[in-house]
Amino acid sequence: MPITLDTSLEKKDPAVLARELSKSGSEKDSYDKALEGQEAPKKRTWWHKEYNGEDLDSIATKPSVYDDPELAKFYQPRSDWENIERFDPGARWTWREEKPLVRKIDWYIALWACIMFMALEIDRTNLSNALTDNFLEDLNMITNDYNYGNVSPKNSSTDVETIFKISFACAEIPSQLISKRLGPDRWIPMQMMLWSIVGLAQFWLTNRTTFLLTRALLGVLQGGFIPDLVLYLSYFYKTSELAIRLGWFWTACALGDIVASFFSYGLLHIGSLTPYAGWRWIFLVEGAFTFVIGVLSWFLMPAGPTQTKGGLRGKNGWFSEREEIIMVNRIIRDDPSKGTMHNRQAIDLKLIWKCLTDYDLWPVYIIGIMFQIPYTPPRQYLTLSLKQLGFGTFNSNLLTIPSIVGGMITLNAQTWFSTRTNERSLTGLIPQIWTLPFLISLLILPTSTDSWTMFGVITGLLSHPSAHAVQVAWCSGNSGNVALRTISSALYNVFVQISAIASSNIYREDDKPRYLRGNRQLMIVNVANILLYALVKVYYMTRNKRREKLWNSWTDEQRQEYLETTSDSGNKMVNFRFIH
Repeated sequence: MPITLDTSLEKKDPAVLARELSKSGSEKDSYDKALEGQEAPKKRTWWHKEYNGEDLDSIATKPSVYDDPELAKFYQPRSDWENIERFDPGARWTWREEKPLVRKIDWYIALWACIMFMALEIDRTNLSNALTDNFLEDLNMITNDYNYGNVSPKNSSTDVETIFKISFACAEIPSQLISKRLGPDRWIPMQMMLWSIVGLAQFWLTNRTTFLLTRALLGVLQGGFIPDLVLYLSYFYKTSELAIRLGWFWTACALGDIVASFFSYGLLHIGSLTPYAGWRWIFLVEGAFTFVIGVLSWFLMPAGPTQTKGGLRGKNGWFSEREEIIMVNRIIRDDPSKGTMHNRQAIDLKLIWKCLTDYDLWPVYIIGIMFQIPYTPPRQYLTLSLKQLGFGTFNSNLLTIPSIVGGMITLNAQTWFSTRTNERSLTGLIPQIWTLPFLISLLILPTSTDSWTMFGVITGLLSHPSAHAVQVAWCSGNSGNVALRTISSALYNVFVQISAIASSNIYREDDKPRYLRGNRQLMIVNVANILLYALVKVYYMTRNKRREKLWNSWTDEQRQEYLETTSDSGNKMVNFRFIH
């Protein structure tokens, strides 16, 4: 979130604010003159929220602390920041330059990030597809072995999916520490290649033990991938642009589900033509596919905006010097804290404790635990539920596609709405309100209800918009600086995995096929979530109001003294305002 000297400035027109902040220098004088006489905003575009006018030759440079010499000295980037050679507080550019550049960044950076995430999702969902091909029977397991399995029938239980999710959650923060030290451009491809080797090795699974081992390894190697990639995207995008791109991110996730369904349909047929079961081919082929994506990522991912030369990116890189100047300065003017660390800088372990004890982020963490529970079990058990409703192996895989497509549409609609309205908590209410009537339907429909009606209800439920992309950006924005953002994003995802662990144990063997007891529990959580989002909004509004009252009670001299002497940083700064 941008940090300004006076919160009242945020309410002013950008052109007026820029003139007030720009006080000296020939280039700044030209900036003022370029802004004079601009018409009121006439339209907006969904891909670039801040573009308000029709004149492409108007100034696009965002007003910031760097326009005031007295403030700028508090926000200078460190001398070893990777983009320091392109940092220029006096740089100005137009919408005609910025809009094509943002699309270029989307093409080179966001698109490949989506492809990598799609590869992750293919490897994460192939177990669900394998379940339709007698996977459990071939490994001598039952439903509870998948969800709450026994190492042996008379032994204490070991939760198969919980093992994966605990491993995944435990790897989140270590992965972020490695990523910040090595750089996400190095660590992410390494992650992908390592987990794909384990993934394709599942071709040779023989029993529960080998299954448990591979699930634990996959959890360790895949954990941290999402916050690593979010951190990487933050090097190229402004805060206001991140939610839309993360919406694309999770759209790619849904596309991965669709691709996996079609892959599975074909690969399961291969199983009937070979001595090996179809589910084995699913693991082998999809793991090999991810390995190729990992290798390509090693050569395609630049370390930052000014480091695109080399590899498959060509000797001249992707961006010209002018484009690099615009990229670097648009990012740091939006969030000066991005210049406080370089992209190969390790994080102090004390920061983990600092993030854990940052009570202002607890509301988002609590939401991370709760928000997905009402619809996670129905999604996890979709293919099994379809088989229990009488649909065959191949059709059960294909019938997952309608809810995936529906979810893609509602996800992008929600992220667009959140970006345009700058709403987070109220936006998060939408999926909860959407889900409630479908959960009620699953409870009250008679057992004689035909298969297609039940399929329609489940598909409607799973077509809900997802608040995940918006909330990842929400957590990032409320952290306040790069160091906190790095760990808080990982912590948020840890709590999401805790949610997944709880969700995996709601549908039980003795409750199938309708899972009435489980659905009743989901409905209770659903109603609680509606209350939770409302309380979180009230909390952040109250925090902002108290800070604004304190800040406005100070004189200009007191504010200046605070900025010069305070040990506060990130979201603990008195002039920081929480997004809600």
